[in-house]
Amino acid sequence: MMLVLGLRDRMVGYTGISGWKTLDDGMRDGVAELPELSARYPGKEVLAGAGTDFFFAGWNYGMTVGGEVTPDTLAPFGIAVYELTESCIHLGPRDGSSMEDMYADILNLGRIFAVEDRAQALVDGWRADLAALTEGTDGAAPLRVFVYDSGTEAPFTAGAHGMPTALIEAAGGRNIMDDLPKSWAEISWEPVADRDPQVIVIVDYGDVTADQKIDFLRTNPALAGIDAVRNDRFVVLDYVEATPGPRNIRAVEKLVAGFAGD
Repeated sequence: MMLVLGLRDRMVGYTGISGWKTLDDGMRDGVAELPELSARYPGKEVLAGAGTDFFFAGWNYGMTVGGEVTPDTLAPFGIAVYELTESCIHLGPRDGSSMEDMYADILNLGRIFAVEDRAQALVDGWRADLAALTEGTDGAAPLRVFVYDSGTEAPFTAGAHGMPTALIEAAGGRNIMDDLPKSWAEISWEPVADRDPQVIVIVDYGDVTADQKIDFLRTNPALAGIDAVRNDRFVVLDYVEATPGPRNIRAVEKLVAGFAGD
């Protein structure tokens, strides 16, 4: 989000990329001249030592509730915090995720860094792109979709408050776990088999490739009878497409094509 707003010169560094292997080539170029302050979650001394006065992060995206790095623990260092909207489910009840969450973050960052016009232009463009992408999608008969992040003994997936649910709904589908009152969570394979998804969305990041994840799902006996496996219907999203940010529009484009069988 900072990069798309043209704010790289306001950044002293970034965290949590190499440890999770979540950065695509385009974004890697964008931060090539910046230091990675921490491979995963940063400590407060690391942030303070870099001269940070503003930390843009989220709950389970750089901060954990009750952890070492929170708005309260950073305040004594003079570090203000902006919390990613989607992640605030970790603080208490809120409505399910929507594309409005990402738009709100961009607009808020625009106000904070005095680039409001740029932020508004981006959001207006994304709204128009999304309307064009989803024109003609059949929301009355949404495809059943399962999000597979990781896990073999038990799958890690997106619930009602995870960004993939908003992306799937925007593309005309329905997350079969949209009754799970969490953003991301580990579940069992039983509800996946019982709810018989027609499409499986793969989140691509880390040491296990998307192809390896698909091969595992194809050979998992628990899923042998589900529609998505029988018909080989998988859609792969990069991590930066499946989590809040400007790549969400590209994610919806992929999902619309995948749902249509393209």
